[in-house]
Amino acid sequence: MRLDLAWRSKETNQVGINEFAVWAEDAGIEMMLAVNLGTRGIEDARNFVEYCNHPSGTYWSDLRRTHGVEQPYGVNMWCLGNEMDGPWQIGHMEAKEYGRIANETSKAVKAFGKSIETVVCGSSNDQMPTYPDWERQVLEECYENVDFISLHKYFGNSSRNTLNYFAKIEETGRYIQTIGGVIDFVKSKKRAKNDIYICFDEWNVWYHNREQDSINWHSWDWPEAPHLLEEDYNLEDAIFVGGLLNEFIRRSDRVKIACIAQLVNVIAPIRTQKGGPAWATTIYYPYQFASLYGRGTALDVAVSGPTYDADAAQDVNYLDVAAVLAPDAKSITVFAINRSLDEPLELDLSLHGFSDVTLVDHQIMGGNSADALLANTCAEPDRVAPRKGEKLGVVDDAVKGELAPFSYNLIRLSVG
Repeated sequence: MRLDLAWRSKETNQVGINEFAVWAEDAGIEMMLAVNLGTRGIEDARNFVEYCNHPSGTYWSDLRRTHGVEQPYGVNMWCLGNEMDGPWQIGHMEAKEYGRIANETSKAVKAFGKSIETVVCGSSNDQMPTYPDWERQVLEECYENVDFISLHKYFGNSSRNTLNYFAKIEETGRYIQTIGGVIDFVKSKKRAKNDIYICFDEWNVWYHNREQDSINWHSWDWPEAPHLLEEDYNLEDAIFVGGLLNEFIRRSDRVKIACIAQLVNVIAPIRTQKGGPAWATTIYYPYQFASLYGRGTALDVAVSGPTYDADAAQDVNYLDVAAVLAPDAKSITVFAINRSLDEPLELDLSLHGFSDVTLVDHQIMGGNSADALLANTCAEPDRVAPRKGEKLGVVDDAVKGELAPFSYNLIRLSVG
């Protein structure tokens, strides 16, 4: 698991990582940090990496030790700035200008060790006027010296058109496919030998609450743990997030990293109250299932069934499926969504090449579009949660049965 992290320490007005790093190591989380290529540059990036990764004997590594951290953090994943295509960024650059400084910074950062990987900034979203030429120009400057290119995209259903909302997942697939084509073009143009993959390091549903951000961030007197952008995610959002995770699984030949933004309270799958309880929002569950069971080899799933047209995409399948073969090749997990608002889907899933198929578990969320706006709250934390499914079985090594309308389904199978 990779987690994007950056925050400002109240005491030092610098990036604070010490307390988090201890927790992350215990939790098995690998940190991803970003260097500042807007108002800072190569030297500041080198200092940051030296602070984090060098054992001792230099100014920045010894400074870390005075902060009580004797051993280096060993951070191997470094982002070369953030959303540098955005005019809202302080220090915004044109593509070629950014590509050149990213190239030189990546070389400097990688001098600290062969295990270091770098992420160059792609488009902040696929509606940017510079997309996708931004990616082409940037990669032409730095292709041989970076490992990933980042993509960002946030989603919402302000129009209250559920099927169009779900169709935005297909739109995201086109986004990934387009940047994959740009990568291939630049690789061929430069006769490069290395491959670059996509780091989709900002994504989430974000539209229920975009008005809380009224704090004066230009003041040095920052409030401590303010309530910001706390989305009340509903069942519809959970089904959407499940579909987006399916798209990342299906596109895992291109997308090697996909970091949800954020984890707690701010547009997050986990909500808390100060001095009180914590609870899972609806989107927590598909993310949890993908994290637990979406590990291994993504299988190529061919879907045949009814479709619909929407503004975001045409010929959208009502049935959304991704499947993963576990590392030990003894189990398959199928993530299946019925996008229809009112019609069940008959499932006939043939597992060609596998035998001795047994249904281990079927968990379902949803089943009734009338519940689309139901959300979990502090008072009712389990209002929307997975439950045991009862309408699937295995016949002649094929999974057969019914997927309820408007439902997200986790299907776990053992195979021979």
